Parts: sequence; structure tokens; C-alpha cells
Amino acid sequence: MAHCSLTDSELHSGIRKQSIIFGGNKKLRIYGLLRCASGKRMKKENRVFFATEAMAVAAGFRPCGHCMKAQYRFWKLNNLQ
Repeated sequence: MAHCSLTDSELHSGIRKQSIIFGGNKKLRIYGLLRCASGKRMKKENRVFFATEAMAVAAGFRPCGHCMKAQYRFWKLNNLQ
């Protein structure tokens, strides 16, 4: 779900209800935790949200190398061969 399509109250409600757990950059195809400093710097028009890691991976996103180091290492080992 795109950040631009949500109001602030819908966003905060989704985070509280845990229907929004991960944020992603739709241009770079990277997802990570909402608290990630790298993710917080991205432009609002590039930000999308996911409820699960599986949803982000299914959408073609890779894990963030900063906030999801273990998942990124696993992804890198399995996708760059």
C-alpha cells in the first residue's frame, strides 16, 4: 500500500494494529523495518508498506542491508550467484 494513498490517521492506525510492519522503497525495491534510519529518509512518494516479509518478497523487494542484516546476507547469498 502506497504511503501517498494513506492519511496520517490511517497510517498510525495500521502501525498500531500491526497491519503495517515493513516499509519499502518502490524505486529501489528494498524493504525494511519502520524504525530504519535509511527508510525514514526516503521520499513519501517512493514509500510503500507491507504487513509481512512474505508480501514484500512476493512483490519483488529485497531486505535492507542496514536494519535487516541477517535477512540481507541470506538474500545476497541466494540471489547473486
